[in-house]
Amino acid sequence: MVVDDHPMWREGVARDLTEAGHQVVATSGEGRQAVRVAAAARPDVVVLDLQLPDVSGVEVVQGLRAVLPQVRVLMLSASGEQQSVLDAVKAGATGYLLKSAAPAEFLDAVRRTAAGEPVFTPGLAGLVLGEFRRLAAGSGGPAGARGAGAARSGQDEDTPRLTDRETEVLRLVAKGMSYKQIAGRLGLSHRTVQNHVQNTLGKLQLHNRVELTRYAIERGLDG
Repeated sequence: MVVDDHPMWREGVARDLTEAGHQVVATSGEGRQAVRVAAAARPDVVVLDLQLPDVSGVEVVQGLRAVLPQVRVLMLSASGEQQSVLDAVKAGATGYLLKSAAPAEFLDAVRRTAAGEPVFTPGLAGLVLGEFRRLAAGSGGPAGARGAGAARSGQDEDTPRLTDRETEVLRLVAKGMSYKQIAGRLGLSHRTVQNHVQNTLGKLQLHNRVELTRYAIERGLDG
């Protein structure tokens, strides 16, 4: 689904997606309408403009996640302002791409977003990871209260047990590595890494890799 208040841009993005083999199930130019339409159209991925005429893109992300918890949202914006990026990610966006991105970069971002990978314009991924670490440090870090053993394993009494491989993949996710990089580091296929991440998301009842990254950082697994 494509949400943007500029008709030419919205139609152009929808056309590019269709020509690349994606099915565009809906488009919208307003935030509140987008949430209503998404509830009926049930898209897997929403390409969403940050600035909309009625409500902010951040509010739309929150609304989309309320009606479709599994939806993945790729923010498209002309702004690379740090606070805009962080607000979008905290609201539940999977990725954030500047509108100045090349068409091939955009289509790659959509494919990666659909696969659950966090996608950010170069230079922004480190910003997001840094903010997660700051938030984890500010909260006192839940891992600290459970003792060093729990922090090292990422497990506690209330958390479903992860396999050693899932924990290993989780550590690399927390370092901001892509599926391809993790696969190369561990000698696994891209699909196997993706399966480990999906299994871990299911066990921990999280919705995307952004949430998974924050979970891992809060438990000290990014060291």
